[in-house]
Amino acid sequence: MTPGVMIAAPASGTGKTTVMLGLLRAFRDAGLCVQPFKSGPDYIDPAFHRAASGRPSFNLDSWAMAQPMLHGLAAEGRDADLVLAEGSMGLFDGVAKPGATGNGASADVARRMGWPVVLVIDVSGQAQSAAATALGFARYDPAVQVAGVILNRVASPRHERLARSGMAAVGIRVFGALPRRGDLKLPERHLGLVQASEHPDLDARIAEYAVFLREHVDLAAIREAATSAVAPAAPAHRFAPPAQRIALAQDSAFSFAYPHMLAGWRSAGAEILPFSPLADEAPDAAADLVWLPGGYPELHAGRLADAARFRTALTEHARTRPVHGECGGYMALGDGLIDADGTRHQMAGLLGLVTSYAQRRMHLGYRHATLLAPVAGAAAGTGQRGHEFHYSTILEQPDAPLAHVVDAEGTPVAETGSYRRHVSGTFFHLIAPER
Repeated sequence: MTPGVMIAAPASGTGKTTVMLGLLRAFRDAGLCVQPFKSGPDYIDPAFHRAASGRPSFNLDSWAMAQPMLHGLAAEGRDADLVLAEGSMGLFDGVAKPGATGNGASADVARRMGWPVVLVIDVSGQAQSAAATALGFARYDPAVQVAGVILNRVASPRHERLARSGMAAVGIRVFGALPRRGDLKLPERHLGLVQASEHPDLDARIAEYAVFLREHVDLAAIREAATSAVAPAAPAHRFAPPAQRIALAQDSAFSFAYPHMLAGWRSAGAEILPFSPLADEAPDAAADLVWLPGGYPELHAGRLADAARFRTALTEHARTRPVHGECGGYMALGDGLIDADGTRHQMAGLLGLVTSYAQRRMHLGYRHATLLAPVAGAAAGTGQRGHEFHYSTILEQPDAPLAHVVDAEGTPVAETGSYRRHVSGTFFHLIAPER
């Protein structure tokens, strides 16, 4: 395997995404081919990784993915010079009960792939004490190697000296120290970062991150620290496509499709036919299946309600062929969507679902589903692993439940999805089907 490192942190909000993007671009500017990965079920960060590195980024998820899938995806970096994987939440944060191969923590992936960890530590409000945090992470799991730290949000040269002295006292290597800069923070929305496609100046921002990282981090030392395990032979990744010709909604309202899923469909021979509901485009009339990914339909509900050509064509397709939606796509297939201001917008009406953002409630976590009906190429009884993250509330769901759905601890959840004839939808985003 190509040598790599995991860019992780003690917790969310430490600035590791900015560090990750800066490193990707800085190494790329130095002439290296860098393969990015994202640990866990994040469908926003990979687009930023691609913008920074010029290569598609893939999710690696130990709760949802079996070993052959994990290693098959990791093999996407076999032609690269260096692998950089970005962790999620805190390094050891995962669920209580293991799934396919682990509990979903970034440490699972780092351990399995043999990637040492570069820990991004926010030293705001502390100095030598940050070393105690780093030491705890270094000793928590002897099978996970912490190669060193990057100190972030350093207030002054004196602050840096004190923080470095603490790390030296416990034998923790410091790869660099980043001065505090509020202008390098990417804007966020309720599900994470504002999407990469919504930043007209994204390339310039990433270029600035790269300059910042080059000035304050020892890039050569990070590359030298990169290692990998001897992985089992990994066949090319296969993700059985739900149809041969798939009309895929792709725009600012529908963009949360996992890169590994689309790549898997293509590698298995499926033809993906993009279209934009926001531009009132109809799905390709020759498509065997229409797939609406998640996204932010609540931010564009008025435009979707006015997209008559899209809705008419979708209805016509659904008369004889399947239509499936995930999360935001599922909401758009319903009868109505109430936005944060309390205004109800008419959706496609192919399902009876009515959802509201005026009554916000967070739904977050892994999901294991057992299908109660055949859906988009998957037979009834098929198991699926996915992840749910949204703030909408179900007001009406009159159609038949699509699946028996439980969380990572096996507790049933109310968001079962639903179906009506050829139309189906789920609140979870599919990560991996069970074989």
